[in-house]
This record gives sequence, structure tokens and C-alpha cells, in this order.
Amino acid sequence: MATRTDPLTLEVVELIGTVVARYHEEYDRAAAEHSLTGAQARVLGLLALEPTPMRKIAVKLKCEPSNVTGIVDRLETRGLVERRPDPADRRVKLAAATEAGARTARELRDSLNFAREPLAGLSDGERTVLRDLLRRMLGEA
Repeated sequence: MATRTDPLTLEVVELIGTVVARYHEEYDRAAAEHSLTGAQARVLGLLALEPTPMRKIAVKLKCEPSNVTGIVDRLETRGLVERRPDPADRRVKLAAATEAGARTARELRDSLNFAREPLAGLSDGERTVLRDLLRRMLGEA
């Protein structure tokens, strides 16, 4: 597969990079307001959706399981996360957001305006096209 280096492709790549960098900057700022690192906030956000084995969190975040263990340890110390046995396989431990953790994750998510505000300026049709194009870029078509 040939790499596209035409000016339009290069501009799109640069714009995507700028969007990602701004999102991470805002995410890290919002996390810091809750005395969390960006990594801690991302793990908490995942666990607020559903209890998850730490190995699966590591795969989602593309990091080592030992890193996730340290992050979960710190979140657990703060009362934001708890470990519990997996009802389907008691040998597996799930990490789960506590009530305080779910509330913190919700407050964090609600404070992120960078992506949400510009997207609100797009019509439903434009957001659908953007979503579909991003999915296609990720091979999820």
C-alpha cells in the first residue's frame, strides 16, 4: 500500500494530530483538577463503564499489565476503585469503579468541552459522516 504524501493528505494528518494533542491537553488538565494523572483518569473512565479485568485494561490502553496494577492500586487507595472477583471466573479479579469513582469519572467527562463544543456546531449529518470516516480510517467499517 502506497503512502500518500500529497499536500491534502499531509494537511489532514497535521489537523488530526492537532485535534489529538488539544484533546490530551484538556483531558490532562481536567484530570489534574481531580488530582489524577491522565492515565489514572483514563482507567477510571473505563472502569466507570463496566468492571474490567486488569489485563483487558492494559490491552485497551496499550500498556503493560504491571502499569495498570500500579494505577489501580493508587485509585483503590483513594477509594475510587475496588477489586472484586469475576462472577464468571472467580480466579479472575475485576477492577470496578466505586460510587465515588463513577461520580468522579462523570464529573471529569462532563468537564471536557474541547471535542464536544466544536462537534455541537456540526449537523447530525456532518457528525455521522465524520464518525463513519474515522471508523473507516480505523478499519472498523
